[in-house]
Amino acid sequence: MHDAHDALARAGRALRVVLLIALALLFLVPFYLLVRNGLASEQEITSPDWTFFPHELRWSHLAEVFQDPGLPMGRALFNSAVIAVSTTVGTVVLASLAGYGLARIPYRHANAVFYAILGTLMVPAAVTFVPSFVLVSSLGWISTLRGLVIPTLFSAFACFIFRQYFLGFPQELEDAARVDGLGYWRTYWRIVVPNARPVFAAVGTIVFIGAWNAFLWPLVIGQDQEAWTVQVALSTFTTAQNLNLHELFVAAAVSIAPLVVVFLLLQRYIVAGVERSGIDD
Repeated sequence: MHDAHDALARAGRALRVVLLIALALLFLVPFYLLVRNGLASEQEITSPDWTFFPHELRWSHLAEVFQDPGLPMGRALFNSAVIAVSTTVGTVVLASLAGYGLARIPYRHANAVFYAILGTLMVPAAVTFVPSFVLVSSLGWISTLRGLVIPTLFSAFACFIFRQYFLGFPQELEDAARVDGLGYWRTYWRIVVPNARPVFAAVGTIVFIGAWNAFLWPLVIGQDQEAWTVQVALSTFTTAQNLNLHELFVAAAVSIAPLVVVFLLLQRYIVAGVERSGIDD
């Protein structure tokens, strides 16, 4: 009986491993297609005779993307990096301060304010898009970094995650800081932030990915080519009269490379931060 139970357990573990490997390979297929088609010739991309890898890896296609006068890829990558980093830092700071205040600072209407913030999550983005554009336009922020970043800084979802995390933060650490004469502001910076790195990394990663992949707002606000983000630059392939397939795949691969690097560096913090945020409470 015991041997049968062990055999079933081993079979279950083996089945899980096989399933995880199959799912991993399935999720890697898009990345494989980007690399394979980006380094292949036009004939190999459109040929009905599929080959796992092209006969010749054309690394010169990578240089073509950055040398194309109609595609400011270098500038677009720089703009996306600046916007994504600025948005991430601003959102994490603002949302964490709001979450800490709602979780730890006594205030009679704290719950009402929190529920009002959560209520904004139910408002479709399309409802606020036009008023936001009119406001940004009236301020003269079209095709500027301010117009691309400032309207997107606060995130109700990030505020919710931080509040839930800080509700479970050890009160003893803050009490010790009070004994040492620290107020809420210095307690937050000296005690809370250094001990809340997982949730900061998790929220920061999510915000960074969202800011990097943003398309509609940068498309409308970044009207000058110098203000294009990488997603807007990629969209020019869909309107081009002559579609350069290999350049499209290379540009797409280049555009997701920073996201892959950020995710690989911070992946262990994402699960830890969400698990410790109290999101299941």
